[in-house]
Amino acid sequence: MRRLALLTAALAAFSTPTLAAPCGNTGNGFGQWKAAFAAEAQRAGVGGRGLQALANAQYASRTIAADRNQKSFRYSLDKFMQIRGSATIVAQGRKRLARDRNFYNALEQRYGVPAGVIIAIHGMETGFGRFMGDSAVVSAITTLAYDCRRSDFFTPHAIGALKLVDRGAITGTTKGAKHGELGHTQFLPGNALKYGVDVNGDGRVDFYNQADALASTANFLRQKGWRPGAGFQEGQPNFNVIKQWNAAGVYQKAIAIMAAQIQG
Repeated sequence: MRRLALLTAALAAFSTPTLAAPCGNTGNGFGQWKAAFAAEAQRAGVGGRGLQALANAQYASRTIAADRNQKSFRYSLDKFMQIRGSATIVAQGRKRLARDRNFYNALEQRYGVPAGVIIAIHGMETGFGRFMGDSAVVSAITTLAYDCRRSDFFTPHAIGALKLVDRGAITGTTKGAKHGELGHTQFLPGNALKYGVDVNGDGRVDFYNQADALASTANFLRQKGWRPGAGFQEGQPNFNVIKQWNAAGVYQKAIAIMAAQIQG
């Protein structure tokens, strides 16, 4: 009887599903969550360097504040474009296209995405690399994975960030935007892991290298369904692909408008 009871208990334990790390709405449980999430990350294939970056991550209060206060996406399209400096982006974008036309032509030949779209995203996201963020990527993205508001959405990106640490693409202290976006065009880490391209051939996908970042952006759009030669304004086939880059309607429309203006 004792052997049967032990066997029954062992089978019950074996069949019990592994619970996900519990989310929280304050920083008080972040340490406990990290301990549970480490096991989840390890099962997902995260190695030693990634796990160490997770252990060192800090609860990112500024990230939570930014996540609760995204006012600009509630503006009208005209107001949004004014605040984000669309006229400046277009003017500078035209100069960049004229200066580096061969590079952008090569991207379009390979991925089918016109220069104006890539340049507009680059300008909108970081002012062409002038400001790529001042928040620690790993801390920001793991904080969002822990936070109950959108835990399911950010958890794969947290795993992605830790795998990027393992690969040497980023470190535990690499800086990015408040929501953990990184590099010239502000890739979420899971997307960076999946769509990153080493276009300069140095053996490393570096999102803080402009060429790698822009090629990776073009690759993302192509893999999401970009149709070479099709239109990208609202109502046209490729506008639905622009939606995959950012969920905000005013952002999507602004990118399409600026892209067309950059291309003349």
